[in-house]
Amino acid sequence: MAPTAPAPAPLLEASAPAHGPDHTAHGTARDPLFADLLALANDLWWTGRPAAHDLWPRLDPVRWEALNHNPLAMLREGALAHASPAWREDAEALLTLWRAYHRRPQPKGPLTAYFCMEYGLHESLPIYSGGLGMLAGDHLRSACDTDLNLVAVGIFWSEGYFRQVLHDGRQMPAFCRNDPARLPIKPVLGPDGRPVVVRVPLGAGTLAARAHEVHIGRVRLLLLDADVPENPPEHRALTQRLYGGDQRTRLIQEVLLGIGGARLLRAIGLEPATFHMNEGHASFLTLELWARGVLSGLEPEAAWAAVRQRCVFTTHTPVPAGHDRFPWALVDPVLGAWRSQIGLWPGAFMDKGRERPGDVDEPLCMTVLGMRASRAINGVSALHGEVTREMWRGLKLPVGHITNGVHPGAWLAPETMDLWDRHLPDWRLHLADRGYWQRCHQLPQAEVLAARDQRRTRLVAEVRRRLGRPVLDPRALTIGFARRFAPYKRGDLLFFDPDRLVRLLDAGVQVLYSGKAHPADVAGQQIVARVLEFVRDPRYHDRVLFVPDYDMALGRLLTSGCDVWLNTPRRPREASGTSGQKAAINGNLNCSIQDGWWPEAWDGSNGWSIGRAEDYADEEDQDVADASDLYRVLEEQVLPTFADGAAWAKMSAASMASCVPLFNTHRMVLDYKASMYEAELDAPAPALPVLAARPV
Repeated sequence: MAPTAPAPAPLLEASAPAHGPDHTAHGTARDPLFADLLALANDLWWTGRPAAHDLWPRLDPVRWEALNHNPLAMLREGALAHASPAWREDAEALLTLWRAYHRRPQPKGPLTAYFCMEYGLHESLPIYSGGLGMLAGDHLRSACDTDLNLVAVGIFWSEGYFRQVLHDGRQMPAFCRNDPARLPIKPVLGPDGRPVVVRVPLGAGTLAARAHEVHIGRVRLLLLDADVPENPPEHRALTQRLYGGDQRTRLIQEVLLGIGGARLLRAIGLEPATFHMNEGHASFLTLELWARGVLSGLEPEAAWAAVRQRCVFTTHTPVPAGHDRFPWALVDPVLGAWRSQIGLWPGAFMDKGRERPGDVDEPLCMTVLGMRASRAINGVSALHGEVTREMWRGLKLPVGHITNGVHPGAWLAPETMDLWDRHLPDWRLHLADRGYWQRCHQLPQAEVLAARDQRRTRLVAEVRRRLGRPVLDPRALTIGFARRFAPYKRGDLLFFDPDRLVRLLDAGVQVLYSGKAHPADVAGQQIVARVLEFVRDPRYHDRVLFVPDYDMALGRLLTSGCDVWLNTPRRPREASGTSGQKAAINGNLNCSIQDGWWPEAWDGSNGWSIGRAEDYADEEDQDVADASDLYRVLEEQVLPTFADGAAWAKMSAASMASCVPLFNTHRMVLDYKASMYEAELDAPAPALPVLAARPV
């Protein structure tokens, strides 16, 4: 694929100068800066600005930690009274950039509605669990920065995912309620100025939901919330916990997201040209669009063809068991009465989600439903596109791919940004220009290494604060592994040969782990427990650590501060993976299985590859081979390179040069816009071209 042309204007604004903390009291609620800062805190535009991630905690570090990094709550509690002149100067500079953004012309072009079950925008708005939410949050940030005409729909999870507590060597879940009044959200209002309430089918009755609104610049994120007085208690609880409850609960949540989301958009006067389903959780929206066509007088198949004109679908799941499936015994009690009102035959909804329509024993698959209803379908890496085409070959539908990326401003460390600002001062103009980023090879090696050491030192300081003791060596080679602890990710592969790992630690390696396993994932929780057991082993004492309660704040620190980012999935089960991309844009080095995005990125000079670039028939053989190769790469390549500063700086520069322009969400959303949102809107179900971040 030819590289996307560079944008004519900056997509990330230059940041304000940094100052050290100074808590001289200035300002009150009547301070002229107060109203502007409240407005800024209510606009999650700031989450894509490195200067903002540095600014807020400097205002009042104690409150910042106590209030879950919530700048809105911090300001309302009077933290501005502690603002120093230097802090106020930096705040004014950030506000200047924010005002300049809002003076830009309104986005033009066809409106796209983006549907997703979770969004990772900031740790203070905990309505996300892992990679899908991180990707969705970065998608919205880049839509904001590139002036894409987009509205997003999701669910307000009042208790979020879960907070991780470690007790007696095991993970325990804790749930904390999020108060909408303390978050950067407001009620969604209809044309009459009153809060909107939508209703979705639920058996013979309906489920009611209000809606909240989050702003990311000019991008609106609408969040449905079933906690309203007219619902009975069991229905009010439906939007409490992300990925919680039984299969019926999940079904109703997905009805709310898809059907409720489509109805919400219509209620506020929005008629998108394109509906983008980011995973199968949203696929019920296709039934709402189908019903509208049938009730308008179209024959059912003509109405379905019209649905396909308006929908596109992205899948993130390369494992068959990971796709939601609902049997007739669950679907019909929830949607059957509504289907009858529309006048469709009893198996109509089921057949649209079956690989074999007419097979009454086959459940409805949300991925099949979304794919059948879409004019374009994509996987999220080149390899994942291949896996998806093979997995769903029976559907005979064209499947391409658009490789995921990360938002550079949301995940860029201040030390890396300072390095770029000194030597690549116009980098914000060239985020998708591969030729421009070759200049990284001319960065002074001493400054590349200094930035690396500063990032690691900051990480070590935060880990010491969180764990409450003087752990880690701020000068040692630091390996990071932090992500969802799903079994296929093999979070314990590094412990395959405990004695060999000890030798690596004795040679100067230290390892940081973090991440959660779903409360219902027994195998994943066992892996967490196994890692914790090794952490307590005297042989690894304070050289292998687990930092609990992984969230976005810790993710920013780990991906930017660890020298080596370890990724050990069973190929080909990683659809894309974005944590390694966050490490790479900061100049850190990936050591990864050839899975997900890494086969497109790795060129031999920008990190390390583990194992074979092929599949195994036996998982046990795969584990043995991959573990052996992992130790070999660490011993023979990673350690010697770390000892040779010049060699490390060269690889770090190569990591930035090769990954920044290709694996960022600015490039990604522009590819979505060109190939899925606006391409051939009037043509019947065009085939999606195979798109790659680099030729494969």
